[in-house]
Amino acid sequence: MIRLEHVSKSYEKGVQALNDVNLHIRPGEFVFVVGSSGSGKSTFIKLLLKELEPTKGTVYVNGKSLGAISHKQIPSFRRNVGVVFQNYRLLPDRRVYDNVAFAMRVVEASSRKIKERVPKMLTLVGLGAQYKSFPRELSGGEQQRVAIARALVNEPKILLADEPTGNLDKDNAWEIMKLLEEINRRGTTVIVVTHDQGIVRAMNKRVITIKRGVVVDDKGAKPDAD
Repeated sequence: MIRLEHVSKSYEKGVQALNDVNLHIRPGEFVFVVGSSGSGKSTFIKLLLKELEPTKGTVYVNGKSLGAISHKQIPSFRRNVGVVFQNYRLLPDRRVYDNVAFAMRVVEASSRKIKERVPKMLTLVGLGAQYKSFPRELSGGEQQRVAIARALVNEPKILLADEPTGNLDKDNAWEIMKLLEEINRRGTTVIVVTHDQGIVRAMNKRVITIKRGVVVDDKGAKPDAD
């Protein structure tokens, strides 16, 4: 599903964001990626989205080397990778329904498919009745649920969640994590970048710890079968 082979990433002036990282995340896994600010977590996410290119090594997503994907192929590739951010990134002038539908319109889905999929996704995240609301009329937790619905509406195989509970109180944070766990149970591979050690400890999932660009721990990883 996701494999990094001897991946390093350097920025200007020789700043090393990742250093010789080797990882394998299998289909259907739920994985936390943790580390302090500046550890390399954001670089890791950007490499998986092909927003950045590695300085060395190879990144594979869904069995394909990202180095072999051309610029024109990037939008098609990203259809299989949903992303949720800490600050939601919703369109403030569009209703909940249209925020979710927007992700389908970008990939030129048919009107029939949009009308079929969007209500199902809003129901899944518990917002079926709020489809006419604007983001400003929702709580932070509800806005994050809309963002999750948008990330999932094109049925990606992978969901990347970058600090998804960072702007939420404890109760809402737990509701979002329960939702991500349910999404994972339905078959989506879920990768969560977070600073919240309380959630990480409580959920008992695989935890990859990055420190100064190096993977220093990988608790819960299963040995490679290949």
